[in-house]
Amino acid sequence: MSSELPPLPPGGRRRRPGPPPPPLPRNLPPRHARPVPQEPPPVRRPPVRRPPQADHGLDLFDDRPVPPRRPRPRQIPPDDTPTDVIPVQDYEYYEDDYDGEEAEEYAEDDYDGDYADDYPEDERAEPEYIEPPDDEDERPKRAGRGRRMFRWVAALAVIALIGAGAWYGIDKVFGYADYDGSGEGDVVIEIGQGDSTNAIGAELMNAGVVASAKAFVKASEDNTKVLSLQPGYYVMKTKMSGAAAVAKLTSADARVGVLQVRAGTQLDDITQPDGTVTPGVFSLLSKASCADLNGKSTCVSTDDLRKTAASADLAAMGVPDWAASVAGKSTDPRRIEGLVAPGVYDVKPGWSAQELLGFVLKSSATKVQAAGLAASTSVQGENPYQVLTIASLVEREGVSADFGKISRVIYNRLGQNQRLQLDSTVNYLLDKPVVTTTDADRQRPGAYNTYTTNGLPPTPIGSPSADAIQAALRPTEGDWFFFVKCEKNGLSCFAATLPEHNRNKDLARQRGAY
Repeated sequence: MSSELPPLPPGGRRRRPGPPPPPLPRNLPPRHARPVPQEPPPVRRPPVRRPPQADHGLDLFDDRPVPPRRPRPRQIPPDDTPTDVIPVQDYEYYEDDYDGEEAEEYAEDDYDGDYADDYPEDERAEPEYIEPPDDEDERPKRAGRGRRMFRWVAALAVIALIGAGAWYGIDKVFGYADYDGSGEGDVVIEIGQGDSTNAIGAELMNAGVVASAKAFVKASEDNTKVLSLQPGYYVMKTKMSGAAAVAKLTSADARVGVLQVRAGTQLDDITQPDGTVTPGVFSLLSKASCADLNGKSTCVSTDDLRKTAASADLAAMGVPDWAASVAGKSTDPRRIEGLVAPGVYDVKPGWSAQELLGFVLKSSATKVQAAGLAASTSVQGENPYQVLTIASLVEREGVSADFGKISRVIYNRLGQNQRLQLDSTVNYLLDKPVVTTTDADRQRPGAYNTYTTNGLPPTPIGSPSADAIQAALRPTEGDWFFFVKCEKNGLSCFAATLPEHNRNKDLARQRGAY
């Protein structure tokens, strides 16, 4: 065996040539879409046992040539234009397949020192570069331009939307529509209880008075009268400017339909000693119905109101059943006397006589019930309607400080079946407001003359207040049967016997009470 050992192949063994690699497919994806191959880690192979003859120890006197060092695998930089990695079949032989002799024979006979000849250069597989079609190169450019154009359009749309919203907000906050001038046609609007300035502006806008609620609100900022507007009906004009609407609404003659009934007011007018006339409920209601709308009057006459009061279905008009069952038997317009409670009523000009009376009677029923009268009311055997009548007598006969005592006198007389002998009942038919009566007046026959007729009059004689109703419901305890006005301020003196009553009358004359 020769002392000169041939150089070992890398790895200590020779690779047998495998089958040639298959050709690359020609339908590879474009270069920019190919995956970048990752270099596999180096394979660690088991070391090959060398024969003794191939021992290359560190013998300085050994003249045998030193075989070349096994070359390290060349590090191939990654390809900037990688192609698909095609696996190559590798045939591996392990050292257990050869013993020492076979390795020596392999080293001596088979190794020729040039592996490059086994794989000629022209037979090596080279990556084939495929030019992408022209449309594929243009498509990303066109797509990029399309995306940029879309972003510009979207940005412009957002800017336009923000600008429109800002303009709308500015117009909503600072701008408002408004008419010019003092208006055109007449219209009636209603202001409710507790309405704010904004609510009034909305009502005016809905009625066509102003172009916008804000026009009224802005014009009323410097006018404190707007804050003191009372609920009710007001005559306005359509298409008024905000300033004109404020001026009209706060004027003295703007509010219409106001009916004010004072305590003790009766249905018909009363002529005062000086010749002046105190209007009754019918006259007051007729006046409240009046308004001039576009040159036409809405007034309802007192005659129409009387006819309606005499013929209408009282229960349908809101009168309580305990009163309608009694008053409904009469055809006299005065049958609704006492059923109109004192207070302020807002009636709408343009209503009919039926609507006017129905609204007032229904509202009065609520007031009377709130004062304590109900269907179950009974005081010393008197029903609710009779208690209401007693309350009207109390109202007309004295001042509120004496209501309880006057009520007691009436109940005491009724309990003893004595005539009431009240001047107020006599004067009711005479339409006189005076306290006293003449002998001729007291001799007049009639159901309302309590000097000649026992018991209560057939109806109340006026509108009793809540205080008078309370006095009729809860009379002051006492044994009085007489009373007379003995003070100029209206206070009365009460007596249990006739002699005491006569002395009180003398005292009243001395004081100039009547």
